[in-house]
Amino acid sequence: MSVKDEPGMTVGQVAELVGVSVRTLHHWDEIGLAVPSARSSADHRLYSESDVHRLEMVLVYRETGMPLSIIAEVLGDSALGEREHLKQQRKLLVARISHLQQRISAVDQLLRENGMGRKLTSAQRAEILGTGWDPAWEDEAEERWGHTEDWKQSKRKVDAMTRHDWMMANRDVAVLEEALTEAFQSGIEPGTDRANELAELHREWLQTYVDTSISKQVLMARLYTEDPRFQSHYDDRAPGLARWVRDIVEANARANGVDPDTAEWV
Repeated sequence: MSVKDEPGMTVGQVAELVGVSVRTLHHWDEIGLAVPSARSSADHRLYSESDVHRLEMVLVYRETGMPLSIIAEVLGDSALGEREHLKQQRKLLVARISHLQQRISAVDQLLRENGMGRKLTSAQRAEILGTGWDPAWEDEAEERWGHTEDWKQSKRKVDAMTRHDWMMANRDVAVLEEALTEAFQSGIEPGTDRANELAELHREWLQTYVDTSISKQVLMARLYTEDPRFQSHYDDRAPGLARWVRDIVEANARANGVDPDTAEWV
């Protein structure tokens, strides 16, 4: 990488231009995904037009849901020219649009039905929550915990939720998981302020269904790495995300005086 004195775009200018944080650009530089081609005499990052163009390609691929590690591999494929990249990006975006349109159609259908105040069956909840939800999980959970007070409390909360409540819950978890993925891919470390904030948002989401102490949250988060179904749910978004979510929950627990190794269901 050369050092030059002539003008180039600083990391702050580029962050504002492409709409990401300076921290994200630093992370992408550190992992070799989008490295500025020059440095100023003061050793500040300087981005050329081609550097910014690569960043734009990273952003488009990321919009399709592609993990950063795969984006790096795709951009590193010398056999793909710029036109081929654009064609591939378009294909991926069309697929994502199609998926979102299907979800919107399902929600619109539910809104048209005359039953906003009625209780939902597990099959109806699955329709709202999409393909990532299996009604059989509810039967399994009842078999394991149906005798507990927590299950009874959760059942009361779930039974009282209307279609609108479930759609809002689905929206909230989508926003939460997008924030978790973004933080993980940006290199946010467990135990930092942002990671602890996300851990608390995760616990707040769990409260939708059952009163959740930090200790209970720790035990629930263990499933993200111990149960292949939960691990797949997160790791399909970004490889390693399941472990990272468990780590931020445990780090936040330590910050609040709870030892994850001795956590109990209280």
